[in-house]
Amino acid sequence: MKVKQVSIFLENRQGRLAAVTKALGSNEINIRAFSVADTADFGVVRLIVNDPNRACDILRANGFMVTMTDVLAVEVPDKPGGLAYILEILQKARLNIEYLYAFVEKRSDNALVIFRLEDIDTALKVFEENNVSLAPSQEVYQL
Repeated sequence: MKVKQVSIFLENRQGRLAAVTKALGSNEINIRAFSVADTADFGVVRLIVNDPNRACDILRANGFMVTMTDVLAVEVPDKPGGLAYILEILQKARLNIEYLYAFVEKRSDNALVIFRLEDIDTALKVFEENNVSLAPSQEVYQL
């Protein structure tokens, strides 16, 4: 139930993010979720798209530095304390979160949150043991 995330390393210059989105959009790649982290000199754009392999090929062909990373799309109860419940499960399992960001769309009544964890395979097992739902990658790409 891992989801492929596309990460792009960008110089922090005017128009770079626009160039990424134009390259993807003109090739019918739909961005489903994204996060931007930046410093004074560079940024990392993280995307969930409808076709991650093709997106990487397109971006590389346009001169961007791109990697693909496994993440989890976790269904989080969309109510007060919902995220705290999921984070408590991870804390009890002593799993470190590298970063997370929310999804634009819902797959069900639950919110969908992208998690990047130090040990993704252990996290998969912990979520399963705690009956936490994960969205299948193909469904995530099509939201």
